[in-house]
Amino acid sequence: MGRSRGGLSTKIHALVDAEGRPIRISLTPGQAHDGTAADALLKDLKPGAILLADKAYDSNAIRKQAQEQDVWANIPPKSNRKGTFVFSAFLYRYRNLVERFFNKLKQYRGIATRYDKNPENFLAAIKLIAARIWIRSYESAA
Repeated sequence: MGRSRGGLSTKIHALVDAEGRPIRISLTPGQAHDGTAADALLKDLKPGAILLADKAYDSNAIRKQAQEQDVWANIPPKSNRKGTFVFSAFLYRYRNLVERFFNKLKQYRGIATRYDKNPENFLAAIKLIAARIWIRSYESAA
């Protein structure tokens, strides 16, 4: 999708539920800022939800969008951030569910090495794997 010195690169952005299952997935060019994908990922969140995101998503726009949706944004502030926000380090530990989702994705060689050069095909492969993760979560619950 995006061209860098190393070649084509892509960032995968994911919104996962409390059990680490993907809800929404999007792609952006590798050189784009992470916050550009947040608008599409965060729409239609349930009121009262807790948004756990890393420092790359610390922006006034994302915090405002979360506040308008009655969602609490537990995002660590950037080091150059002016002002303070409420942040719970205890809740932030649960962000590892997102990292575990990405580790499950990388178990598939086609995703880890990005065989598909077409972004639509690459996203379709990611969504197929996401469906498999959902199926496995129901199998393990039964």
